[in-house]
Amino acid sequence: MNICLGIIKNIKQMNGVIKLENINQIIEQLGLESSLTLEEIPQIDLYMDQVIQLFENKFTETKRNEDDKVLTKTMINNYAKGKLIFPIHNKKYSKEHLILMSLIYQLKGALSINDIKATLAGINQKIINEEIELDSFYTSYLNLTRQNVEDFKGDIEERVIEVKKEIEVDQGNSQDLEQVLMISSLVHMSNLYRKVAEKLVDEMTIEKGEKRHK
Repeated sequence: MNICLGIIKNIKQMNGVIKLENINQIIEQLGLESSLTLEEIPQIDLYMDQVIQLFENKFTETKRNEDDKVLTKTMINNYAKGKLIFPIHNKKYSKEHLILMSLIYQLKGALSINDIKATLAGINQKIINEEIELDSFYTSYLNLTRQNVEDFKGDIEERVIEVKKEIEVDQGNSQDLEQVLMISSLVHMSNLYRKVAEKLVDEMTIEKGEKRHK
């Protein structure tokens, strides 16, 4: 969802008919490859300010507006109070906490806080019980995100081509209509993926016999 919003913002600022080179420039500006890798996570526990600085440095390119915050003290406290992350000790955050917050950063672009809590509840419990190789799980996640970015780039190009097919070249105000059609198509595709994700969350909570709260 964050990716879609970033592209939409830049499309709105474009002058003229949408071109593949323009879209490629937009994609380059979004920092889609930005991910917190295992190698970048310190082996020692961090204080909150250190966590915030780490995330700010890593994900600054993904922000839509310069004044946006990647992570704040309030966000982290809300994650802890809402039990999106397992309890901390001595006011320090472990590698496992940072991995979870990296996942939350991506999930919150499309899911509600309650949906994220439901999604990560099982992982949090497995961490507490020492029943999960979190490094291995996170590596799989990073592998998928890298492939997703490549698939996304190809899909965007196809979407530009399809939009151009729908807009008549000699149609009045075709430039504006082309941008509106592209934006609408991107939002629709984003909504389709989000709805499937939400249904999967619903299935998780149903299986656990939990009540969902919007």
